[in-house]
Amino acid sequence: MTDAPWGPALLFCPADRPERFATAAARADAVIIDLEDAVASGAKTGARGALIEAELDPDRVIVRVNATGTADFVADMATLSQTDFRTIMVAKAEDPRQLARIDARFRVIALCETATGIVAAEALASLPNVSGLMWGAEDLVASLGGTSSRKKNGRYRDIARTARARVLLAAGANGGIAVDAVHLDIADTKGLAREAVDAAASGFSATACIHPSQVEVIRRSYAPGADETTWARAVLAAAEGERGVFTFRGRMVDEPVLRHARSIVRRAEVAPGA
Repeated sequence: MTDAPWGPALLFCPADRPERFATAAARADAVIIDLEDAVASGAKTGARGALIEAELDPDRVIVRVNATGTADFVADMATLSQTDFRTIMVAKAEDPRQLARIDARFRVIALCETATGIVAAEALASLPNVSGLMWGAEDLVASLGGTSSRKKNGRYRDIARTARARVLLAAGANGGIAVDAVHLDIADTKGLAREAVDAAASGFSATACIHPSQVEVIRRSYAPGADETTWARAVLAAAEGERGVFTFRGRMVDEPVLRHARSIVRRAEVAPGA
């Protein structure tokens, strides 16, 4: 897992709802101010004005901009040049050449949410200005002509699971962060927790969400248990003075195991109440 600079819970907030900005930022580890799908076409100009006026910590703000190659993207970037916000999430990222041309002042999270974007994930992740990837399920399935990313039991269909894994692998192979997709069913806290636990165990850096009530579910899910943390600290202590592979509590320990332990300790250090 590549650590996110903010923490594991990223909360979307529409850019045309400035009265929510401060609350969203206070509730989550970082807020994603959304200039794309959450804002109607006729409200985008006002939303950009609200972004310019926003008094938020730039280090804890990500701005989702519209897709490259659109007039809205050009307007979004012109707006951001008038602010101190420097981390952007590019919606429907597909073309590495277009992302490579983005002003070098901005750190880019490429949102892979179409079939073309998923296939291009490896190329997008390798760009010097791309610090991470996120994936999106519903736009992906829509781009394929499908109707739902999930089965009746709420679990992802195979196509969504494949896309999720591909984005995680591409980000990890290039040392970037990987952000898991939002869980749209706000009332389904069990499903969100299940997916967030899996995300943390698989190597995702963070999970995005759409409602403040989902933040604590994600934080708890990313936080390792007490027994897990105790084991991780103990095995790292035991590794001091050891050379190469050794045995700890009946288990063979090598460098991959130690990397797992370091990740657990890092997650514990940023967990709620740590």
